[in-house]
Amino acid sequence: MAEAPILAAEHVSLRFGGVRALTDVSFEVRPGEIFSIIGPNGAGKTSMVNCVSGRYRPTEGRVTFEGQDITRLGPNRRASLGIGRTFQNLALFGHMSVLDNIMVGRHHLLKAGFLRGMLYWIGGAQREELEHRREVEEIIDFLEIQHVRKAPAGTLPYGLRKRVELARAMAVKPKLILLDEPMAGMNLEEKEDMARFIVDLNEEWGMTVLMIEHDMGVVMDISHRVMVLDFGRKIAEGRPEEVLADPHVRRAYLGEADEVTQPAEETV
Repeated sequence: MAEAPILAAEHVSLRFGGVRALTDVSFEVRPGEIFSIIGPNGAGKTSMVNCVSGRYRPTEGRVTFEGQDITRLGPNRRASLGIGRTFQNLALFGHMSVLDNIMVGRHHLLKAGFLRGMLYWIGGAQREELEHRREVEEIIDFLEIQHVRKAPAGTLPYGLRKRVELARAMAVKPKLILLDEPMAGMNLEEKEDMARFIVDLNEEWGMTVLMIEHDMGVVMDISHRVMVLDFGRKIAEGRPEEVLADPHVRRAYLGEADEVTQPAEETV
C-alpha cells in the first residue's frame, strides 16, 4: 500500500483578474522526498509555491497537508502545522544579527505567555529560550555559519545570506520545507555547498523538500521526482531522467525545436 502524500494539490487554478497564473494543476509530494518544480520564467512555479505556503489562495481547487485541507489557512497557521519556506528574493532583517534572524523562525514555537515573560527568571520563559537557543545553534553548526552568527545579516555576502534564510526556514522545525530558487545568483562552489545542505536536511534532518530551481544540473542530481510547468499548466511529472527525456519538456524548458525529418539525399 502506497504511503499517503504529505502534500497534495488538487486541480489548483489561480487567476489575477483576467490573467491565469495556474490552470488545473494537480500533484502530490511524498514524505521524505525532494520534489522539484521546474519550468521557464513565468511558468507559474512561485505562484504554485505561494498557494502551498498560504501567501495566495487558489481561485479553484484545494491544497491538503497530511490529509488536512489547508486551502483557506494563512501562512502563520501553516507554519504551525509544519510548513517552512525560503523566498526567491531574500527576506532577512538586515539590521539584526544572524542569530536573531534565525530566532525569528522559532517565534511560533514559543509557549511562554506574557505573565510568564514578566516572571522571566522564576518562570519557564528563561528555560524555554535556552532550549530554543540550543536548537538554533545546531542549525548554525549544520550550515557552517558559526563565524558570522553575531554579524548583521545585511552585511553578509549573498551566498551566506541565502544560508541564513535557509536556517530561518529550518528553525520553524518544518516537516515540509519550501525552497524558492535556493541557488539563484550563486557561484559554482556556493551551489555545491547549498545542494549538499539540501540533501543532508532531507536525509539527516528528515525534512521533505519542495523546491523551485533553475539549475537543471542540480535538479537532476538531487531530486527524487520533478514536475514541469509551462504557462501555468503541468506538462510533465516523474523521475528526473524521465522528465528530461520528455520532448514537451525539452521544447518548453530547454527551447529545443521539434525535430524535422530531412529527406534522404538521392544518389545519382
